[in-house]
Amino acid sequence: MEIKEFISNFRNHPVLFIGTGMSLRYLKNSYDWNDLLKKVCRDFKGNDEYYLDIKSECEHKDSEGEYNFPKIATIIEEDFNNYLKNNRSGKFEEINDIFYEEMEDGNNISRFKIYLSKILSEVELKEEKKEEIDKLRQIRKNIASIVTTNYDSFIEEIFNFNPLIGNDILLSNPYGAVYKIHGCVSTPSRIIISEEDYDYFREKYELIRAQLLSIFIHNPIIFLGYEISDANIKRLLKTIFTYVEPNSDQAKKIRENFLLVEYDEGSTSTNIVEHDVDIEGLTTIRIYKIKTDNFSAIYDSLADLTLPVSAMDVRKVQTVVKEINTGGEIEVNISDDLENLDNRDKILAIGSKKTIEYRHQSPSEIITNYFSIVEESKEKLLELVNDQTIQVNRYFPIFAFSNIADIEESERLKEQQIEKVEAALDRVHDSCESDNQSIDQIMDDESISDSNKYDAILWSIINERVDLGEAELFLRDFEDKNATPFRKLICAYDLKKYGEEE
Repeated sequence: MEIKEFISNFRNHPVLFIGTGMSLRYLKNSYDWNDLLKKVCRDFKGNDEYYLDIKSECEHKDSEGEYNFPKIATIIEEDFNNYLKNNRSGKFEEINDIFYEEMEDGNNISRFKIYLSKILSEVELKEEKKEEIDKLRQIRKNIASIVTTNYDSFIEEIFNFNPLIGNDILLSNPYGAVYKIHGCVSTPSRIIISEEDYDYFREKYELIRAQLLSIFIHNPIIFLGYEISDANIKRLLKTIFTYVEPNSDQAKKIRENFLLVEYDEGSTSTNIVEHDVDIEGLTTIRIYKIKTDNFSAIYDSLADLTLPVSAMDVRKVQTVVKEINTGGEIEVNISDDLENLDNRDKILAIGSKKTIEYRHQSPSEIITNYFSIVEESKEKLLELVNDQTIQVNRYFPIFAFSNIADIEESERLKEQQIEKVEAALDRVHDSCESDNQSIDQIMDDESISDSNKYDAILWSIINERVDLGEAELFLRDFEDKNATPFRKLICAYDLKKYGEEE
């Protein structure tokens, strides 16, 4: 079976279960368990021999070539913490600074975990994977939630999902969440890595397991960044089929919703095959698997999945309902006459689609939400542009939107966008036409006045001095998205990224 056909059979929003392989694929600074501990030891001792000596003492006696990494981490953590305790200054002075600042606030955090979070805190994407990462970002609209054993913040930044750690998982809205079951660099104290951490995790995991179990039973599960032999996958399958009779109709339905994506370097395969997994203490479990290096085909299939409502819209509804249940400041009217309702900040309308119309977001709001609209391909929302007047003096990024929806005045708006950007370029001061190759360089360039910084960025985007990926990150984080500089820059970005395709 082809991947596209397999995913088209989903009847609910899939959940991603993401492992280290995804970070290794897309990040410049990423490590598997072995290499992460080796790096700490190399930074700590200046060579690999210290690590290799510890590793040699932690081999599983019943499995040649397999090692007890929590035990290795326990030994390293103790040595590392003791060394920094007795050596206040020097190479790890910054880690000691953070440790003592936290202690002043009553937070006793392992210096070892502080250093791990420092190593993994920067999310630096591989340039050669940018197009594939863009495709990954596009599937956001159809993904219910994500479970990950990774510490880094790559996946929540790409999806703009809410990261949940530890007990926060128990109080969560399941849609639009990243369940970080082994901790996160943002909270070093909750990183699960040593033997003691895993003992505590197993003790406290039962409630979290129950929370996740419901999600896994009702949603398709796609494993990304794991191998078939990974203990995390086997542990999850064992959990599910401990509660579900392996030969039941429900078990069959669950198995048909499981897909393991296993990396196979250079392969362009899009073929799904069945695979048997031996689970200790249980029968053999048959799931579906694809071995490939063609992750773009998987992302395209997920982005094309057609469901009655987007996962992000479900998230919004659940958030409103949760606020109502917890006594939030939301006024609730039960009415079958929408015309007589006052305008509210949040409205949950339940009724026939024949009597409920989707009238949402002004042109200004559409510009502000540019990236989420493009990522989620909100065709119905963009069709509302046909009912609104876009003034001739307005900056409005039409090129990406016209690829998603049929906008009647798209040609006029394209000409208007080009004219506005060209007029803005004509007003750019000579000092803005610099050799700077990044937005950071522009912002640090003292020869460009503060009032001309945004014009310099605009000029650099149009003249391809600044990478569009960097421009996108800058615009996503732009503080005031109602300001004219943002609208100029988003029009320049939109023109370069989508206009030149025409």
